Amino acid sequence: MIRLVAANDLGDRAMQTPDGLPAEIDLTRPSAARVYDYFLGGAHNFEIDRQLAEQIAAMTPNLAATMRSGREFLRRAVRVLLDAGIDQFLDIGSGIPTVGNVHEVAQAANTQARIVYVDIDPVAVAHSHELLAGNDRATAILADLREPKLILDQARASGLIDFDRPLGILLAGVVHFIPDADRPADILATLRAAAAPGSFLVVSHSTFEDQPQEMLDAQRLSARTATEITLRSRAEITGFFGDWTILEPGVVHMPLWRPDSPSDVDEHPERFGAFGGVARHDRAAG
Repeated sequence: MIRLVAANDLGDRAMQTPDGLPAEIDLTRPSAARVYDYFLGGAHNFEIDRQLAEQIAAMTPNLAATMRSGREFLRRAVRVLLDAGIDQFLDIGSGIPTVGNVHEVAQAANTQARIVYVDIDPVAVAHSHELLAGNDRATAILADLREPKLILDQARASGLIDFDRPLGILLAGVVHFIPDADRPADILATLRAAAAPGSFLVVSHSTFEDQPQEMLDAQRLSARTATEITLRSRAEITGFFGDWTILEPGVVHMPLWRPDSPSDVDEHPERFGAFGGVARHDRAAG
């Protein structure tokens, strides 16, 4: 099994921030966003991220497919929101830019669509700014999901999100990084309360249900990053939608959520280890 390099093993190399990236980046500890980028075949990751990714992959060989399944679920959900007339998106926990980003999907269908990406990782935000240069209808902000009011304020200040109009709030693969002690249900309630009727909420979240022990063991390796994963049940994940109307087929294993074709559904969709769902704000509250 590949050994993680400790901070003191990295020495001066760990303290050298690559040109063009924020100085506050901690290269002595792997980043969940950069590990995710590695699994998706991206180039915005460092050696310490790759070591953790390979250690996880040794325990769960299908993890890269799981990551791709999550991106595919998000893209399908965004297309459903576009069909419903949504033209502004708040993508929280967006990660490092990859092919098929929300702005690419949305603006391909509607050139006027506006997107605000939010991530806690400076690398993700720096590369988002680089990718979005020249796109005046998309931006990225550095913020922590545990401070939802700050996210809402910054999104409003960007001039791209009008909270008096319906929007899509996207939380794909991010809420599981919020431990119970930080009251994720309250965070989701704050975000829902800011949305106008007609808005949608998209959530995908890792689960312990239907998972083999090796997958659970691999998930525990997330403790090596600054953002440890908390696995939750379908019922807990469903609760994050509050009293919004959950769209069919409900909160299901990600490949089962409105696949483009029946042939796209794996024989064992539960092996991807996450549930996904979409809900609509049909009335006040939340």
